Amino acid sequence: MKTGFDENSVIIEFYSVGAYVKVSAIDPRTLVEVSIVGDPQRGEAALRHAVLRKLRFVMEKREKGGRGGLIV
Repeated sequence: MKTGFDENSVIIEFYSVGAYVKVSAIDPRTLVEVSIVGDPQRGEAALRHAVLRKLRFVMEKREKGGRGGLIV
């Protein structure tokens, strides 16, 4: 993979917050961290998949040099 992203080495944490669950993913190589908030009814696998997609997106964006935010 282009970014050297290894799903097996990513640290994923699930934290219940009221009626929702916060899911964080950290890439130990780059120390990039992302979080999502989702419905626990969706299941752990779906939430894990979503947070890994977000982590991959953020890492690829950083690799391209994107600064993020809006340009006005």
